[in-house]
Amino acid sequence: MTKLLELENLTRVFQVGEQTVHALNEVTLQIAQGEYLSIMGPSGSGKSTLLHILGLLDRADSGHYRLDGKDVTDLSDQQQAKIRRDRIGFVFQFFHLVPRLTAIENVELPLLLAGVAVDERRQRAEAVMASVGLSERSEHRPDQLSGGQRQRVAIARATIMEPMLLLADEPTGNLDSQSGREVIDIMEKLQQRGITLVVVTHDPVLGRRAHRQLKMVDGRIADDQYHQEGT
Repeated sequence: MTKLLELENLTRVFQVGEQTVHALNEVTLQIAQGEYLSIMGPSGSGKSTLLHILGLLDRADSGHYRLDGKDVTDLSDQQQAKIRRDRIGFVFQFFHLVPRLTAIENVELPLLLAGVAVDERRQRAEAVMASVGLSERSEHRPDQLSGGQRQRVAIARATIMEPMLLLADEPTGNLDSQSGREVIDIMEKLQQRGITLVVVTHDPVLGRRAHRQLKMVDGRIADDQYHQEGT
């Protein structure tokens, strides 16, 4: 399989008061295009730090990160922001929707920032809203939607640019079990169509659905297991 992400000896250090915390400690990892990977571990193990670096939301202090064969480690903030906008989608626990915008306007935001014309923006947003089963809720604001519906809007926004990589940080952590299953089903269908899916979770049931499972402890990868099918 084609390598999409290649990390080599990534280290990230934070200073907390007088204490030095090694959030990542020389992490080396390869993720293939189209993989479905979960990252698990206790609080403070480094899993969210790793996800943020994969998504170019943070930078490592040392080591190298190659995305689709290109070393993105030392790119400028502007260059990283363009890659982040065009090639990476994000789904967070708390949705991060803009309260004053309707659902479809939230979905259109990445296209607006990319300079896509208004008619094309609306056409593409309507299509992706339909794909997550929310066409009838397009004109509702976030406070008029359930938690599961808000997360589906967030997935639609995350995938409107057709990214190669979807990163999800505790995507079901703020949802009831039924809504959580619906959200995971949508993301898994995206992965089956070729997107690379990386999910950070505390939930062992969700973690076991992934075809590959990483366990992190003290900023290192303590275990890396493959499964032919999520269970």
